[in-house]
Amino acid sequence: MRGTDRVLAVVLAGGLGAAEPAAAKSVDLALVLAVDVSGSVNNERFELQRRGYAEAFASREVMDAIAAGENHAIAVTLVEWSGAGHQRQMVGWTLVEDAASAESLGGTLAEVSRAFSDWTSISGAIDYSAALFPEAQVDAMRRVIDISGDGINNNGRSVTEARDAAVDAGITLNGLPILTEYPDLDAYYRDNVIGGPGAFALAASDFNSFGAAILGKLVREIASTTGPNPVTLAASP
Repeated sequence: MRGTDRVLAVVLAGGLGAAEPAAAKSVDLALVLAVDVSGSVNNERFELQRRGYAEAFASREVMDAIAAGENHAIAVTLVEWSGAGHQRQMVGWTLVEDAASAESLGGTLAEVSRAFSDWTSISGAIDYSAALFPEAQVDAMRRVIDISGDGINNNGRSVTEARDAAVDAGITLNGLPILTEYPDLDAYYRDNVIGGPGAFALAASDFNSFGAAILGKLVREIASTTGPNPVTLAASP
């Protein structure tokens, strides 16, 4: 066999220059933050949500929870959602493993724009978010979708069907219902939205208390601790 033929045979056999694929980064949690931007969320309410997420990731409490994990790292992405077919990944998968990366993510969240303003399809948000996990390219000990919203599912397929499909895929769904429009929305989330190992709902009484609610919720999600289900926070002064 000539030299060139021998080289070609090795290449076709996959033996020349074949590099081992890089090992995926191990993280304690892959987390989708699924944020309601339906029509009931006006610009002031949207700003309160955006600020709440930004301040949470800039907080010492969240950083301490990440540092306490086995891998000292999590992966986070943010999705905005409203009606069926209206979901968009606004912040791509981001590795958070130290104060600098947490602060950087907080800054990005503070500047995120608004994509939609129409119906409320929690089921659409679940289906869209569940499909994002393979794109994270991490080895996650837990996969969680964190759904915040102020209304019930009024568009798209059954929310319980979407929830059950995600749970069957090994995903946990947690909820942050905001009780401004529906005072019993925490019960609705408990019965129809959340599911999977360690699932919980933590309610905010209104948008002014969203920041405190999301901070406590993120710490609990990252630390994988248990607690009352659901909890309603008092409105901020």
